[in-house]
Amino acid sequence: MAAALMLRVSVRLQFRQRRVFADSVAMVSSRGMASKTSVGFIGLGNMGTPMAKNLIKHGYPVITYDVFPEACKEIQEMGSQVTDSPADVAERADRIITMLPSNPNVIEVYTGNNGILKKVKKGSLLIDSSTIDPAVSKDLAKEAEKMGAVFMDAPVSGGVGAARAGNLTFMVGGVEQEFDAAKELLTCMGSNVVYCGEVGTGQAAKICNNMLLAVSMIGTAETMNLGIRLGLDPKLLAKILNMSSGRCWSSDTYNPVPGVMEGVPSANSYQGGFGTTLMAKDLGLAQISATNTKTPIPLGSLAHQVYRIMCAKGYALKDFSSVFQFLREEENL
Repeated sequence: MAAALMLRVSVRLQFRQRRVFADSVAMVSSRGMASKTSVGFIGLGNMGTPMAKNLIKHGYPVITYDVFPEACKEIQEMGSQVTDSPADVAERADRIITMLPSNPNVIEVYTGNNGILKKVKKGSLLIDSSTIDPAVSKDLAKEAEKMGAVFMDAPVSGGVGAARAGNLTFMVGGVEQEFDAAKELLTCMGSNVVYCGEVGTGQAAKICNNMLLAVSMIGTAETMNLGIRLGLDPKLLAKILNMSSGRCWSSDTYNPVPGVMEGVPSANSYQGGFGTTLMAKDLGLAQISATNTKTPIPLGSLAHQVYRIMCAKGYALKDFSSVFQFLREEENL
């Protein structure tokens, strides 16, 4: 009887210890979540919205702003605070990520009358994931430094699908000592975070990547169109390309021909994705950089002209893979 009683007491003690341990773990976990400080996010477009969502999913309170208030609705429903200006974001958060379309947008958000730098706190970390001129990134870094803040450029690759899945690649330029702090946030939104060097090198890597992407997309569209005209089934041709030496991201992940793949813009009348006007802008940045460095880019220059013509002919808001449709229309003229 005594032995049985001792056994029951021992079991109860073990059970209580386990409960106390479990409660302690839960408290530590809860504190870990609560200790995550707010992150500002400015620019809730096709890319920015899923990026901000992933920060929220990782437990970060997100404070947002977009020039179009309706763009904030989806994030607000997830518990995000919405502000009236970039300056308001800077007042409430000392870590801010921006995801904007072009040079003028970025300059306005940072240095405008209601810009981030009007209210930025000393010690703040500012991460710009837009794709802009490396020279602009360097200028903004100098302005931020005057205010006691740190600016880093961290443009992304991977498109809307990767933004939703949290699988983006970030190319980061800035003070190396701040890279770990930036990486903590960026890994919530991407699977690859690569340090490239001083401010502006992230933009340099992104510009080079997008120039190659534009050239390969045009090449894929031309190849698919030629194969179709020669009587090949487009799905069969894509299959052959993707097991052969011509395989590339434009052929096996983002095929421009309607009906070949599901879940890509070509399967949805070229809606969503990466707009033709944005690709033309990035190719323009590559052209400027090539001129400044006296670098020959004949194919990059030709791709720039193709996408500029497409913008003039009504393709500006369509995904850049609509170059296939553009080529089909051109051949019918």
